Amino acid sequence: MLLKFTKMEGAGNDFIVVNAIDSPFHLNKEQIQKLANRHFGIGFDQLLVVEAAENPQADFRYRIFNADGFEVSQCGNGARCFVKYVHEKNLSHKKTITVETRSGLITPTLQDDGDVIVDMGMPRFSPPEIPLEMDAQQSTYSLLVDGETVVFSAVSMGNPHAVIRVDYVDTAPVMELGPVLEIHEAFPDRVNVGFMEIISKDEIKLRVWERGAGETLACGTGACAAAVTGILSGSLNPKVRIQTRGGTLRVCWEGPGKSVLLSGPAVSVFEGETLVND
Repeated sequence: MLLKFTKMEGAGNDFIVVNAIDSPFHLNKEQIQKLANRHFGIGFDQLLVVEAAENPQADFRYRIFNADGFEVSQCGNGARCFVKYVHEKNLSHKKTITVETRSGLITPTLQDDGDVIVDMGMPRFSPPEIPLEMDAQQSTYSLLVDGETVVFSAVSMGNPHAVIRVDYVDTAPVMELGPVLEIHEAFPDRVNVGFMEIISKDEIKLRVWERGAGETLACGTGACAAAVTGILSGSLNPKVRIQTRGGTLRVCWEGPGKSVLLSGPAVSVFEGETLVND
């Protein structure tokens, strides 16, 4: 099978985007894993699929597969690339489109400067909605991980996030703690793990271990999760710059009951096609 794709990136978080509006998407987990391999395949953090909407209120359906081949519910940087893709392919001429995801509708807007802003919906904090195996909602939680107590905040941005504050993000134990916490039994759907260094009330540095992908250069929902937890605690102002290893993202959240707005770049890198064995 010949697969046509577009390679894209948003602040270094990289994707391949596949148009499945007219031809159904049939790749299995093993095929996606091979394509995601950076030595023997194309290489990407996530595979994004553009499909016809099933919800009559939506313009498109948006599906996301991590590099491990498992489908997930949300990806903020991917959403920005999604709207850039449908414009470049003349699939829509709307500046703002409504996109159906597994976690609900989102509304990305292509701005005149080429950046994309996405209404990511409202964050969810109750343990069953994250999901997190804790008895009651708290501002921070603690878990015993390899004999050490780890303190974190937890939130769902359509996917589960644990956010850990660190003094220096460059020396944070991302590669050691990230994969262990990802599969901790307290997170029945696994978890994305963010390591946040607060620079000022307007700016943070962030590294994220993404479930099913490992550390990525940027994570849109991770940026939202980190900003939201900092704003909720009073450590950050409602508008936050997030410095990731791949670039700068911006998050705005006016507080409980309000949607989180994520903005940043979305860039097409190249077009390609590859043979996928059945």
